Amino acid sequence: MPPIILTIDDAKAVRLLVEKVLSPFDCEATEAANGFNGFFAIERARPDLIVLDLYMPVMNGVDMLARLKAAPELADIPVLMLPSRGDHEVIPQLPAMGAADILMKPFTEAALLEKIRALVQLKPRRP
Repeated sequence: MPPIILTIDDAKAVRLLVEKVLSPFDCEATEAANGFNGFFAIERARPDLIVLDLYMPVMNGVDMLARLKAAPELADIPVLMLPSRGDHEVIPQLPAMGAADILMKPFTEAALLEKIRALVQLKPRRP
């Protein structure tokens, strides 16, 4: 079964960028605009990877990461965190909180794809 990758970010541009980067691969790209809606997306389709923004309205990425890692049925889902340079105070804490990896914003498509491929196996789409 193709991997499911859930992007949770309040910036539509970031969600679209992840979708674009994943488009050549056999996977399902889903999205949510904040952590609260992200939990509903997780219930609908258990993702193989979560790409998670740090600061969002309703529920931020730090709170969501803590809740994910505290839930035994969700704790094993790898989370790629997307902090900004201004988030320097919280960035060192993310690995200890359970983040599988960190990609600083702004980032290139190539850097994003490299981080995703390190966390989930992607196969090219068949024509």
